[in-house]
Amino acid sequence: MNPHLEKLQPYPFEKLRQLFAQVSASPSHKAISLGMGEPKHPTPAFIQQALIDNIDGLANYPTTIGSDALRGAIAGWLERRYGLPALNPATQVLPVNGSREALFALAQTVIDPAAKSLVVCPNPFYQIYEGAAYLAGAEPYFVNSDPARNFGCDYDSIPASVWERVSLLFLCSPGNPTGAVLTLTDWENLFALSERYNFIIAADECYSEIFHGEQAPLGALEAAHTLGLSTVEKPYARLVVFSSLSKRSNVPGMRSGFVAGDADVLKKFLLYRTYHGGAMSPSVQAASIAAWNDETHVEQNREKYRAKFNAITPLLQEVLTVELPDAGFYLWADVSRTGLSDTEFAQRLYAEYNVTVLPGSYLARDAHGANPGRNRIRMALVAETEEGLEAARRIVQFCKSLLNK
Repeated sequence: MNPHLEKLQPYPFEKLRQLFAQVSASPSHKAISLGMGEPKHPTPAFIQQALIDNIDGLANYPTTIGSDALRGAIAGWLERRYGLPALNPATQVLPVNGSREALFALAQTVIDPAAKSLVVCPNPFYQIYEGAAYLAGAEPYFVNSDPARNFGCDYDSIPASVWERVSLLFLCSPGNPTGAVLTLTDWENLFALSERYNFIIAADECYSEIFHGEQAPLGALEAAHTLGLSTVEKPYARLVVFSSLSKRSNVPGMRSGFVAGDADVLKKFLLYRTYHGGAMSPSVQAASIAAWNDETHVEQNREKYRAKFNAITPLLQEVLTVELPDAGFYLWADVSRTGLSDTEFAQRLYAEYNVTVLPGSYLARDAHGANPGRNRIRMALVAETEEGLEAARRIVQFCKSLLNK
């Protein structure tokens, strides 16, 4: 067996299952889950129809590089969304079966297992980053988020001796679970570090289209272009971005996303994926083209999230320390006011009100003397508004019962 498998921790939802095994859910309340970040808004009918209309694609082996039409649609979306100069769909874009498998696979491509490399990860974080690092033969190095910095990571705190060993830096903007978006200054600093220490930046941008203000989140490729760092000779050097239709278009089961950026990295990644078997079904490719070419359904989806967050956040602010995030569909709440830890809060809320939330400590690791998820909970506002409001009312009632004791 691969000895690195022993380093993997249980997934957060397995930890949650074990936590809930000790209690029974309240039989007086219908179950409501805010635990998993699985979009619940309906899949647009035109995407479903595109999949049906192209079902004959199941009779064909797909190519790993995907169709010209799909790569062209993705490139066109990137250019429109981020104001980028024309991308080369043949070399700078690669379709993938959702961003999750691609984030994991990239580490296997770019890390030399004999080099004893480090992989920089935000903390809290999407657990795939950690697993990708370990199974590529590297070690994760966690950088804690700081509420005083809008949950940004203090990359300046990393010593040169660490940067010298870094092969890959994972980041998520908008962040999971915090919703924080990197600024242009943040990107400028990271690009300078990448150039100085020659590591690759893997930017996970799967929440980019769910934002709550008027300004769309800044993307990594957009930042590189704005800063003049993407030259003709070396476009988007050492930078790859990941995105997906799952959240944008409410099709998590379709497993459709892309990787874009540095053509040299993507060339090696394509070689890896050719052996790995990461090819997208022609039927899914056709439906994906339809999704990437339409913005109306994305705008409608965004408005549903805005209305939901604007209704639910003020209710929860009565009893928890929580703010409207920059983007994404999570609320990242501090439960310290209740006198309970994050795990105690989640367990008792489930037992007394049948509402599931995810303890923040399950999404983070102890690093530099702290677990930045401790005493926080993540709430995924993915269901329709009324269900989310009912969950919020129960949470308020639960918290008030604690505070009145």
